[in-house]
Amino acid sequence: MIRIDRDDPGSADVRQLLSEHLADMFATSPAESVHALDSAALSGPGITFWTAREDDEVLGCGALKQLQQGQGEIREGEIKSMRTAAHARGRGIATLLLAHIVAEARRGGYHRLYLETGSQDFFAPARRLYQRHGFDVCPPFAGYGDDRNSVYMTLALDLGRP
Repeated sequence: MIRIDRDDPGSADVRQLLSEHLADMFATSPAESVHALDSAALSGPGITFWTAREDDEVLGCGALKQLQQGQGEIREGEIKSMRTAAHARGRGIATLLLAHIVAEARRGGYHRLYLETGSQDFFAPARRLYQRHGFDVCPPFAGYGDDRNSVYMTLALDLGRP
């Protein structure tokens, strides 16, 4: 049974998964276009981190970073560090994690989610995943700039849905 729970980005198995994630990001994108976070950054304030596990084995991870409050009480967040372990790909782990993060954002009163992913072919499966779940391409957000190596996406949350 696959469980998704809050987790410690500093635990050894998670650090290994995040190291693989960062290695892939630097192998496919110029350094100035890599926006992935390491375990220390994912442990910071305003970030909630989850893992998908089966029998205590980490299968994937994802995080929600609270963005600065906009006008009024509108809460916005950014999905960070979505990663499925190589041996677990094709099992729907990313779909489970994304659905969990979106549901948690709704429960937390977020009105909108954003994310940044790569524009290279390597990232095409990720872009398709996000589009299947209602994310649309948008302009840069939260201090990101125009970057031909990045695709920015957003999803407006219907707070009445589970």
